[in-house]
Amino acid sequence: MKEIILLKDGELALKGLNRRTFEDILMKNIRQRLRHAVGEFKFTRSQSTCVIAPVDENIDFDKAVDIIQHCFGVVGISRAAQCEKDIDVIKNTALEYLRDELSFARTFKVEAKRSDKKFPYNSPQICNEVGGFLLSHLHHLKVDVHNPDVKVTVEVRDNHAFIHGNQLKGAGGMPTGTGGKACVLISGGIDSPVAAWMMAKRGLQLTAVHFASPPYTSERAEMKVHELLKKVARYSGRIDLYTVHFTEIQEAIRDNSPEDMFTITMRRIMMKIATRIAESKDCGALITGESVGQVASQTMWALRCTDAAAGLPVFRPCIGMDKNEIIEISRKIDTFDISIEPFEDCCTVFTPKHPRTKPTPQMAEEAENAAWDDELVNKAIETAKHMAIH
Repeated sequence: MKEIILLKDGELALKGLNRRTFEDILMKNIRQRLRHAVGEFKFTRSQSTCVIAPVDENIDFDKAVDIIQHCFGVVGISRAAQCEKDIDVIKNTALEYLRDELSFARTFKVEAKRSDKKFPYNSPQICNEVGGFLLSHLHHLKVDVHNPDVKVTVEVRDNHAFIHGNQLKGAGGMPTGTGGKACVLISGGIDSPVAAWMMAKRGLQLTAVHFASPPYTSERAEMKVHELLKKVARYSGRIDLYTVHFTEIQEAIRDNSPEDMFTITMRRIMMKIATRIAESKDCGALITGESVGQVASQTMWALRCTDAAAGLPVFRPCIGMDKNEIIEISRKIDTFDISIEPFEDCCTVFTPKHPRTKPTPQMAEEAENAAWDDELVNKAIETAKHMAIH
């Protein structure tokens, strides 16, 4: 008996003639992540399923399953036993391989899929044979065809038979890289990691830009961002992070921009810096975690002024969500506890007492022009620290 992984890729089936291209990218992503963290695997396509088998028997199978399960583009994943196409071997393999899973269940059902029509048993006969065999050895079990605790699946394919229990849910979405590249403005808060995760789920390969303002912000704040991106990269794969030192620019804004326009001016300059970094990485859009009306800088009027400074389309996947909805996703992807750690980012530095909520584009441009310094901006971009997050 050999243990393998069966992969289901739901949404990719809708891609028609382009399906193979999307599947190739998904397999490449999985192969790279497994090789980096676990070891080598062999990939084989069989009908609508990909069979992933370890090359080394001593490989950490649990870790491999966890990596694949969190890879965007994977809808379902099953740990399965591979055996020869003989009904007695199938019955004994099902009992041996699923004994532990079935021992904690009260009910089960058997479902058979026979793609090899030369196999002497049809699907209902396979179900009867395997189900009866399991009942004769596991006396606590009862059959429930509608809502079983464990669904035992037997797949008889061209070369082998596969037996597995309940399917594990995958991350869903589209494979990273199939939607192009985008640059996320990442802070240490709750919203921007969620926005990064949501857009990566649609197949975007991420670059991240973080603005740090030492000594007003600490090194711990930067480390917090690294940890947040690691959580996102668990799903998306590698993220290139650029940390821009923003202190001198913020001080220039404080000294030259009207106080009520400080936040808008800061965000406009951030957008322009992020656009230049994004374009150097062939990114086609910016991503932010803004939600309409959540704070003063995220009113419709403020967002209009911010967008006017960006040289790329701005994706805001959280735009219509309330805070509780965003928090729910952050808990799901395990970023919430990191986000609420008390290490502030540069957005809280020099916060005005009474920020303007309905700025006009003309007011925003005038405030930015008063604070803009080419030398400081170029210096910030040229000295940005780069690191890869996995």
